[in-house]
Amino acid sequence: MLSLFLFAPAPAAGQGAPDPTTQLMTTLLMFGGVIVVFYFFMIRPQQKRQKEMRKMLDAVKKGDKVVTSSGIHGTVTDVEDAIIVVQIADNTRVRFDKAAIAAVESK
Repeated sequence: MLSLFLFAPAPAAGQGAPDPTTQLMTTLLMFGGVIVVFYFFMIRPQQKRQKEMRKMLDAVKKGDKVVTSSGIHGTVTDVEDAIIVVQIADNTRVRFDKAAIAAVESK
């Protein structure tokens, strides 16, 4: 952004310095534009992913096949408020926090 100002043409010899109000408005518009770009390209998509993840975790039910964030595959055998019990082998059940679930495959 600074490079844009460096390559801006200098005022002609007959012209005086630009109006300070115009410079302030230009600067505010540039900062506003940067904030809008950050919102639409960084903040909004992250909020959308978080909402989808929360929706997926709320929909987990007994019998769903899940993959944890550590890569363990298993089947949900019990769902509590914040804890999910996953069967990963015969007679092997592991308790996970709901936040540890990375993907869900329904029956």
